[in-house]
Amino acid sequence: MAVLTEDELIKIRRHLHEIPELALQEKETHAYLLEVIQNFKQDYLTIKTPESLPTALLVLVKGKDPKRTIGYRTDIDALPVTEKTGLPFSSKTPGIMHACGHDIHMSIAIGLLSYFSEQQPKDNLLFFFQPAEESESGGKQAYEKGIFQGKFKPNEFYGLHDNPALPAGSIGCRMGTLFAGTTEINVDLFGKGGHAAFPQNANDTVVAAASLIMQIQTIISRSIDPIQSGVITLGKVEAGTIRNVIAGHTRIEGTLRGLTQEMILKIDQRLRDLCEGIARSYNMQVKLDLNQGGYWPVENDPKLTQNFISYMKENKDVNYIETEPKMTGEDFGFLLAKFPGTMFWLGVGDPDSELHSATLNPDEKSIQRGVDTIKGFLISRMEK
Repeated sequence: MAVLTEDELIKIRRHLHEIPELALQEKETHAYLLEVIQNFKQDYLTIKTPESLPTALLVLVKGKDPKRTIGYRTDIDALPVTEKTGLPFSSKTPGIMHACGHDIHMSIAIGLLSYFSEQQPKDNLLFFFQPAEESESGGKQAYEKGIFQGKFKPNEFYGLHDNPALPAGSIGCRMGTLFAGTTEINVDLFGKGGHAAFPQNANDTVVAAASLIMQIQTIISRSIDPIQSGVITLGKVEAGTIRNVIAGHTRIEGTLRGLTQEMILKIDQRLRDLCEGIARSYNMQVKLDLNQGGYWPVENDPKLTQNFISYMKENKDVNYIETEPKMTGEDFGFLLAKFPGTMFWLGVGDPDSELHSATLNPDEKSIQRGVDTIKGFLISRMEK
């Protein structure tokens, strides 16, 4: 089979767009990817589906003179979003859509693999088709289940995320943090319910929760360096059943974002301190659950990222854009905490939509441009 053409890659992307699946349920997506890859020239390929993570797919391309194994990751899951694009190849699964552009990500990875199955690379290349990026921490699961062992262990890792705000085919990157890390916050306050007319006989968790919420708002403004960035949003509060009954239980749910793991751990500790203080002040039990969820900050390796940026800046065919860090989460951060590497943006030219939007409609010209740019970078990297 020859190297896939742009039209063939677009056809693959459109089929993937039609069959979106949620985290750890990507069976049809996995089967289709496997079918496409098995049609490539197999001389240099080793394909593996890990038993411990059955919708994941690993493809190793054997290098002709390998000094390292370069990993390339793409995510394959979709989101519980009802599509509103009106495209002829819209999602065929009600309530599920590739609203984050993972169909674009997969198509580019397939294009790269198509090329290197025909043109044997100098170094080994490991392609990781990762399930469960949007939830269930697929990158973390893959690492902890030990799928990166032996010849499937990369020396360095790269991955992209599409960006509708950037022109189609452009590359965005930065030194340091690209995506923030996240922690999901759940707080349960347990007091004593009672009649609204006799507050002295109860222990009102709503009052305690209100105090806690206001104190939490001071963490970013008074515990974090002003030139750093962090966000805490408490988006859900549940308490009580009726207006004239004092609530004996209140639950608060939220999320925090930080640009380094050190910052996140500091915010975590301040949350623990405040919850302990509220428990003592209001004489009630306060249970704090901080769920890391695998979303570590995406912190790019300094040396590898400088090399990546230099290549993009020096390549006259690349529209390179220096980008600012984003407070959105990406679970590639966990893998970058275990393997040195770089994550970058690929512009897909849809400025009227946002990621996770029901109307996201990436410019398909970005697929071939992405393949060409990343292919050139990988070849350059293997020469160093």
